[in-house]
Amino acid sequence: MASSLAAKMGFHSLLRKQARHFNVRISTMESDLEFSCEMKWKGKDLFELVCRTLGLRETWFFGLQYNIKDAVAWLKMEKKVLEQEVPKEEPITLYFLARFYPEDVEEELVQDITQHLFFLQVKKKILEEEIHCPPEASVLLASYAVHAEYGDYDPNVHKPGFLAEQELLPKRVINLYQMTAEMWEERITACYAEHRGRMRNEAEMEYLKIAQDLDMYGINYFSIRNKKGTDLLLGVDALGLHIYELDNKLTPKCSFPWNEIRNISYNDKEFTIKPLGKKTNVFKFNSSRLRVNKLILQLCIGNHDLFMRRRRVDPLEVQQMKAQAKEERARKQLERQRLQREKQLREEAERARDELERRLHQLQDEAHMANEALLRSEQTADLLAEKAQIAEEEAKLLAQKAAEAETEMQRIKMTAIRGREERQLMEQKMLEIEMLALKMVEESERRSKEAEQLKQDLQEARDSERRAKHKLLEITSRTVYTALPPGNMPQNLSFSRENLSFDFKDTDMKRLSMEIEKEKVEYMEKSKHLQEQLNELKTEIESLKLKERETPMDIIHNQNTEQGTSKQSNFKKLHAKRRLRTSKTFPVRTPGKNDLERPFRIFKLNLSCT
Repeated sequence: MASSLAAKMGFHSLLRKQARHFNVRISTMESDLEFSCEMKWKGKDLFELVCRTLGLRETWFFGLQYNIKDAVAWLKMEKKVLEQEVPKEEPITLYFLARFYPEDVEEELVQDITQHLFFLQVKKKILEEEIHCPPEASVLLASYAVHAEYGDYDPNVHKPGFLAEQELLPKRVINLYQMTAEMWEERITACYAEHRGRMRNEAEMEYLKIAQDLDMYGINYFSIRNKKGTDLLLGVDALGLHIYELDNKLTPKCSFPWNEIRNISYNDKEFTIKPLGKKTNVFKFNSSRLRVNKLILQLCIGNHDLFMRRRRVDPLEVQQMKAQAKEERARKQLERQRLQREKQLREEAERARDELERRLHQLQDEAHMANEALLRSEQTADLLAEKAQIAEEEAKLLAQKAAEAETEMQRIKMTAIRGREERQLMEQKMLEIEMLALKMVEESERRSKEAEQLKQDLQEARDSERRAKHKLLEITSRTVYTALPPGNMPQNLSFSRENLSFDFKDTDMKRLSMEIEKEKVEYMEKSKHLQEQLNELKTEIESLKLKERETPMDIIHNQNTEQGTSKQSNFKKLHAKRRLRTSKTFPVRTPGKNDLERPFRIFKLNLSCT
């Protein structure tokens, strides 16, 4: 029981402890921070905690901002956090921003963190076009922003396209020119390359020094209305109050420097500015809401205090900070010079090393090339020796072939001589054969004429016999023959030659026929022997014929010979003309059964040879 009671008491105690704290999220320009705060903390407690966390000592420029409805408000330092109109949901989101701007950033901004936070905030306002920036200044500011992020320009590292994902120019400036992203990057990189040798904080300071000269730098604008009901803009900055027309935030209609303002007050929505001069009229205007008047008054008080503070001797803390910052800058300058010298020496050493390496590589390449040349020379020498050996062997082979060629040439000459002799012999044989053929043809014609004459004589003998028989029949049929007895027939009865002839008998005809057949057989044997001689001669010279040298007429003749066709011609007329031609034709007539006449056979003798 006691243990359970103690547990309940511990739980309630834990709840009470948890209820005494609330969570806050602080958004800076770099990161978000979360803190657990006590319920009794004032705005000052939370602000100091954030500044200690960031290492920030120049706290008078900054504040904690929060959104309320359609306006902004700054956390009050002397009032509890939860009693102000901060958002009620946890974690409570507050923005750590620069509330007041310095007149001269190089003179007033001491710490690097202060400078860096101002740089990020001003850069954001320029990109979001809350501060108007001309195009040329935008490119220059972008080059310093790139240098603050990437350091010195290095063409080997910062190649074209390295800024493709960066937002460096206001959209208004980009849309104002017909330029591609590559063209903008080229111009920014050209300026960026000129900033070589600067540190990051120096690039940020150069950025702020250019930005502080812009017309809208460090000014908070509020909508107001004067006594005449004209809508105007009120601008509050480090130098004083400025009145603008609604459509012109760059050029004020009138200004009230802080050193010329005697009093600033407001009553409900009416705001009054009283200058020091008695003859100067009091400027009054109305704002739309009371909360806006309170915000204007807070900004006026804070800027006026800083304005007066700059014109007095710096407090001891600020003097110490400036002295420390000066010493730190001097130390950094010396360190940078030392690093620069070391960098220069290192670069010189690297260049010397690169030169030595290059020279070494060059010598190695030369040695390698010399080795390769030596190797090629050795290979060339070996190749030349091998070629010389091959050439020597080829020379021997050529000499051998030359000897063989000479022997072959001698053999060919001897063969040619023998071929000429054989050709002459063959031509002589051909002439003899031609003469023999001519004689046989003449003999054949003579025999043919004799056979024709015998045939005619035979026909005449038969006619005489027929007439004699007819005459005999007539004589025997007369009466005188019938009166005489057979024994009284005269013994020496004969008839005249012109009337009847009995000289030819059957035995004579048979003998004549046998002689003709014998001569025919002898002629056929001679013709056969001649044909065999022609065929043998054709076979002997066929191997010497060159087909490529045949004339068209030779080809036609061969075709006719293969087809068995021939042409009748007068052998005697054409024989003398054809003896000088390559192809010569010899007709041979073979006797038939009855008339011994048949077409002549044509024999071709090709006497051409090489």
